[in-house]
Amino acid sequence: MISLAGRDIHHAWGKFVLTGFGLGLLIGVTLIMAGVYRGLVEDGRALLDNSGADLWVVQKDTLGPYAEPSSLNDDIYRTVLAMPGVDRAANVTYLTMQVRKGEEDVRAMVVGIAPGLPGSAPGWPPYLIAGRQITRGHYEAVADIASGLKLGDRLTIRRNHYAVVGMTRRMVSSGGDPMVFIPLKDAQDAQFLKDNDAIWQSRRRTEANPAFNRPGVPGLLEAVIASQSTNSSVNAILVALKPEQAPDEVAESIRRWKRLTVYTRAQMEDIVVTKLIATSAKQIGMFLVILAIVCAAIVAFIIYTLTMDKIREIAVLKLIGTRNRTIAWMIMQQALALGTIGFVVGKIAATFSAPIFPKYVFLMPQDSIAGFLAMMAICMLASLVAIRMALKVDPAEAIGG
Repeated sequence: MISLAGRDIHHAWGKFVLTGFGLGLLIGVTLIMAGVYRGLVEDGRALLDNSGADLWVVQKDTLGPYAEPSSLNDDIYRTVLAMPGVDRAANVTYLTMQVRKGEEDVRAMVVGIAPGLPGSAPGWPPYLIAGRQITRGHYEAVADIASGLKLGDRLTIRRNHYAVVGMTRRMVSSGGDPMVFIPLKDAQDAQFLKDNDAIWQSRRRTEANPAFNRPGVPGLLEAVIASQSTNSSVNAILVALKPEQAPDEVAESIRRWKRLTVYTRAQMEDIVVTKLIATSAKQIGMFLVILAIVCAAIVAFIIYTLTMDKIREIAVLKLIGTRNRTIAWMIMQQALALGTIGFVVGKIAATFSAPIFPKYVFLMPQDSIAGFLAMMAICMLASLVAIRMALKVDPAEAIGG
């Protein structure tokens, strides 16, 4: 059987291979887009895994602490810790901000972790790749390697300076921002404490309020100012359960008796994966559809052009009695060969370029298989235009001028 693809590769291999290479780059972009979506999902799951929590206790009627702001008093964790089925509970704060390293800014999620020994409370980074965990109550930090920070670096968070004493990996927010862990008290000050001018203005307003500055009540003004100067808020309470405890039962108990909103791992994953990245997923999906249409248009155009160049040969085949089914298969075979070359080039390009991207790109084998099958289907559909034209060729053209 005559192979049109083999003939093109033999006589015009440069044109055929370059076409496959260009198509491959487009396929590589498609695979990268799918990997970006998968990376967003993996970042969200990594955030939940690394927290070490089975339950998330947050402000009532909020989707905190990741999808919405949440604020709790930091002494609530003691009552949660006393609930049946609870093994460990710890306060935590999350604040996505610009962290300064010298003259540079680093986008990071600053996590305030409760004091204690590593592993004694949820929220601590579960492992390090260099250095040590935080041992002091102030001014030490553990950073994810994706932040670009190194052991011994000094970074600035709000007004305070921190020394990087440990490095970790794959500790990221749902948006892929690297995490920086600091002591809880420092994180509370960074997130909730006002600056000096705001504190001074607040004190002036308090002093001017006659309800707080009564001559006959000594110490009232000082007590009010002291309460305004201290911070006791956290974003969430991370709860680790005792073995064989049902998360739903413990969560319902906390909701009923503590009047708080509690999420299990399954519920929090639904919030992080479904709600937080829903818009990004739709946008990526639209890009994938557009890229698929562009791929189909390119393949259709190239196969049509290559078929037009072989009108005389196709007419000869019809003149000697070759069946239409055989001619159609030869053209489709050519399209499949072009798609295969393009997919191989695209897969290689995606694999080697994925680590260069600033955020995590997760290339799943299942996506590659689905992409290859989709590419073959697109090539088959795109070849129909050229097949329809080839089947209309008059055998007389083989002996025409």
